[in-house]
Amino acid sequence: MKRFFCILLVAGCLSSFTKAETYTLQQCIATAVQNNNELRRQDNRREAQQLAYNQARQNLLPYLNGSVGQSWVFGRSIGADNVYHSQNSSQTSFNLSAGLMLFDGLQMKFQIDQTRASLLSSEQDVKALEADITMNISAMYLQVLLCKELLAVAQNRLEDTTLKLEKTEALVSTGRMAQGEIYAIRAQQSKEQLSCTQAENDLRLALLDLAQAMELDDFLSFDIALPSDDELGERLLPSNDEVFAVALQNRPEIKAAEYSLQASESAVKAAKAAYSPTLSAGANLGTGYYNMNGAENEKFGKQLGDNLSTSVGLTLNVPVFTRMQTTNAVRQAKLDRENTRLQMEQVKKDLRKKIDQAYYNALAAQSRQHAAGQAEESGAEAFRYAEQKYESGRSSVYEYYEARNTYTQARSERLQAKYDYLFKLKILYYYQGLL
Repeated sequence: MKRFFCILLVAGCLSSFTKAETYTLQQCIATAVQNNNELRRQDNRREAQQLAYNQARQNLLPYLNGSVGQSWVFGRSIGADNVYHSQNSSQTSFNLSAGLMLFDGLQMKFQIDQTRASLLSSEQDVKALEADITMNISAMYLQVLLCKELLAVAQNRLEDTTLKLEKTEALVSTGRMAQGEIYAIRAQQSKEQLSCTQAENDLRLALLDLAQAMELDDFLSFDIALPSDDELGERLLPSNDEVFAVALQNRPEIKAAEYSLQASESAVKAAKAAYSPTLSAGANLGTGYYNMNGAENEKFGKQLGDNLSTSVGLTLNVPVFTRMQTTNAVRQAKLDRENTRLQMEQVKKDLRKKIDQAYYNALAAQSRQHAAGQAEESGAEAFRYAEQKYESGRSSVYEYYEARNTYTQARSERLQAKYDYLFKLKILYYYQGLL
C-alpha cells in the first residue's frame, strides 16, 4: 500500500507539470517586462523628462495674461476725470497683457537641447532595464530547461531499474539467479526514487523562481514550452574585443551616458547665456469703470470705451552685476559636466571588465562542455561493456550499477556544462545587444 500511494503521489506531481499553462521564452520576457514595477517607475521618469522637454520648447511661445480688479475707496478718492473728490467710490479695472522674449542669448535654445538629451538618456535607461530583465529571465528559463533534462535522466534511470528488477525477480523465481541480486537492485531503485524526487523539487523551485521574476499571481499552473533546436543552437563564440566594439555602439547604458554628457554640455551653454542682455516685447490693453457715490456717473459701457488704453513696448535688460550668481552657475555647470564625463568613462571601463570576464567564463564553459562530452562518451562505452558482462553473467549487479552511475553522472555533468555554456554565450550576445 505504501508503494501504491507513493506511485500516486509521484504521478500527481508529474501531472501538475503537464496540466500547467506553458510560456515560451519570448512570452516569459514579455510578461516580465509588462509586470516589472521598477520598469514602470523608470518609464514614469522618462515621461517626466518628456514633459520637461515639452515645456522647454513651449517657453518660446508668447505669454498672454488677463486680470480683473475691484476696489472700494472710502473718503478722498480719484475719479475718471483724474481729479480727487471727497467722496466714497468704487473702481473696476480690466487688463490684458502679452509678452514675447525676442533674444535671451540663446538660453532657451540651449535649455531645449539639454532637456532633449536628458529625455534620450532616460529612454536608454528604460532600454537598459529591459535588457537586464531579458537577461535574468533567459538565465532562469535555461535553469528550468536544465532541471527538466535532469528530471528526465532521473526518470529514465528509475524506469530502467524498475524493468531490471522485474526481470531479475523472474529469473530468481526460476532459480536462474541468486536472491541477493534482488536486494541490490531494490536498494538501487530506492536511491533512484530519491534522486527523482529531488529532481522534481529542483524543477518546481526553478519554475517558482521564474514565475516570481515574471510577477505572476498564479504560479502553481505555470510551466515553460520547450524551445526549438534553432533557439538552443550554439552560435559562434565572439572575441572580447569584437563584443566590446559592438557594445560601444549598441549598449543602452553607453548611449545613456553619452546623452547625459550632451545634456551637461548644453547646461554649460545655457548658464553662459545668462551673461547676455535680453530683449523682450510687451503689449498691454486696459480699461476701467469708476463709480462716485452721490454723483452722476457715466454708464458702464461708455466708461469702458472712454477709459480704454493700449501700449506696446520693448525692454532691454543688461546684466551688470548679478552678485556672482551667473559666474557660480557656470562653474557649477562645468563641474557637473566633468563629473558626467568621468561617469561615462567609468561606465565604459566597467563594461569592458564585464565583457572580459564574460568572455573568459564562456571559454572555460566551452572547454568544460567539450570535456564533459568526452566523459559522457567514455562513460557510455564503459556502461555498454559492463551491461554486456552483466547480461552474460560475467559480472555482478554491483559492477553493473557502478558503471551505470558513472555514465549517468557524466551525462548530468554534460547537460549542466551545455546549459552553462549557453548561458555564458548569451551573456556575450547580451552585451552586443543581440538578445
